[in-house]
Amino acid sequence: MDHGGHGMHMDLPPFTLGRGLSFSGGDPFFLVGCVLLLVLYGWGVVRLHRRGDRWPVGRTVAFVLGVLTVGATMCTRLNDYGMVMFSVHMVQHMILSMLSPILLLLGAPVTLALRALPTAGRGRTGPRELLVKLLHSRYMRVITHAAFTIPLFIASLYALYFTSLFDSLMGSRAGHIAMMVHFLAVGLVFFWPIMGVDPGPHRPGYVMRMLELFAGMPFHAFFGIALMMASEPMVSTFKHPAASLGIDPLNDQTAAGGIAWAFSEIPSVIVLVALLFQWYTSEQRQARRKDRAADRDGDAELVAYNAYLASLQGRGRG
Repeated sequence: MDHGGHGMHMDLPPFTLGRGLSFSGGDPFFLVGCVLLLVLYGWGVVRLHRRGDRWPVGRTVAFVLGVLTVGATMCTRLNDYGMVMFSVHMVQHMILSMLSPILLLLGAPVTLALRALPTAGRGRTGPRELLVKLLHSRYMRVITHAAFTIPLFIASLYALYFTSLFDSLMGSRAGHIAMMVHFLAVGLVFFWPIMGVDPGPHRPGYVMRMLELFAGMPFHAFFGIALMMASEPMVSTFKHPAASLGIDPLNDQTAAGGIAWAFSEIPSVIVLVALLFQWYTSEQRQARRKDRAADRDGDAELVAYNAYLASLQGRGRG
């Protein structure tokens, strides 16, 4: 059985985790992309170390794990099963849009690039200058603003699966690649302003970031519940699974809904912990800066405040 014109043989045996995670090479687009990301990130880290600069090991580990989650999703048999099983496809969607972006962002790749790329000469524009220009562009301010990221995050569920758009994209290799890249990109622009380490054009306060996080998560739960409660298959692509899979399409859809509902909780906890840690370290840095400023000027701010209190007290006696 061929699926959607991809030319891939889809008479797969019943799904097991071992079969799903077996390496298949998957789509060459993602395989090459993952290798390229690891090579470029490794080059940046090596370049910093050669000139005596430090780069946190934790960031490297997070980024590598992020790339590996993309590879495990798209370069294994999970990608084959995801073409014919709604539940496996939903695992791919959740990983690419909610787990991989968080890990990649914790790796601070933009900060690494800004530190590792050489500065072009006066009057010249190199890769580093182009990156800085992009970070400060109006385009970047728009796509990282909550008024854009939250509706996009929600639409990636409802507008995709509850219309014919999903079936159209699954009908071609290019459409399938575009959809998976879209999942990853949406996750990156949604989580970057909330908990990304890299500098960005739109970075609200910590309380507002928490509100942005929790504004999008309930819609994942509602979407999952809608799939679980449906009385018939809602996506044409998965209505007629191959007999070799041994699955019922409605039960598989119910499993997909359960995955979407449950998966929204896990990344929320990870992001919330990262956000609270960033808030704590930010407060610590501000406290240290104030202490250093007080040491330099003899705590002039406190002296002035005490003098102000003394003047008020003098007026009271007068």
